[in-house]
Amino acid sequence: MKAAVLKSFGSPLVIENVPEPVLGTGEVIVDVVATRVLSYMNEVFSGERNYALDLPIIPGPGGIGRVRATGPDATKLAVGDWVFCDPTVRSRDDIVAPDIALQGLTAAGPGGMRLQRHFRHGSYAERMRVPTENVKRLGAITSAEATQWCALGTLLVPYGGFLAANLQPGETVLVSGATGNFGSAAVSVALAMGAACVVAPGRNDRILADLVRRFGDRVKPVKLTGNESDDCESMKRAAPGPIDCVFDIMPPSVCTTVVRAAIMTVRAGLLRLDEYEATAFDLDHVNEAVEHAAANGGPFKLTVIRP
Repeated sequence: MKAAVLKSFGSPLVIENVPEPVLGTGEVIVDVVATRVLSYMNEVFSGERNYALDLPIIPGPGGIGRVRATGPDATKLAVGDWVFCDPTVRSRDDIVAPDIALQGLTAAGPGGMRLQRHFRHGSYAERMRVPTENVKRLGAITSAEATQWCALGTLLVPYGGFLAANLQPGETVLVSGATGNFGSAAVSVALAMGAACVVAPGRNDRILADLVRRFGDRVKPVKLTGNESDDCESMKRAAPGPIDCVFDIMPPSVCTTVVRAAIMTVRAGLLRLDEYEATAFDLDHVNEAVEHAAANGGPFKLTVIRP
């Protein structure tokens, strides 16, 4: 099959023919239809991010595709099913604290690297091998729709946070970092889960206005000043009542006072994929896709590879 291979950090991906993935028990082979390109993949491939990758490797975290083959322990999946492939691979011999690898992206610790040595190759290829539990049926979609379904990889990050916070319909949410890629997704997910109001603080007036344009008056934008006490009061005033949940998804580089201002405000679906503007590349142009993703990251933008 055709695949994009990272052979060394700092070098372009190489398009070449590689052996087909071999099916084992507890695994599924998926024909990759579309897979997202993270805006920082260029930093991963250059080595700048120092991600744990045992090279050479076919990169690509997760994707959208169709089931090609299943193992004998799969009883619900069928050949041809449209599926989402979750890249978070967990060891199966410790349910409480499993080792984790992000297939096609990185691994955590020695145990994660052991996982990566088996589930090493990701989705920048025509086919990939995925743990059975990581393959989620989507129902009937079209090949064209697969491109925007790649947004699930971003949307599931805040969704997991809101599940952990036990967000309930009708509650008021504050998204700290609302103008970023994952933050804007958090606004969308909170509203889809039934939040009555989402307070959206940020410094970027254009993106704040765009959030209101997309989602209406349930979004309450707040322009941050950098003064912790003033910002905290502004966020409280923007909410129609007590703030029930704060979701913080600020990058590590942000000053801690911004995070604290958001946290101190706490006093007591229908998810639209068409919000995402997607640009698609074929596998032969994977390096151009990586460059495009780096130059065009941000809220509601997707760069996708369609093998």
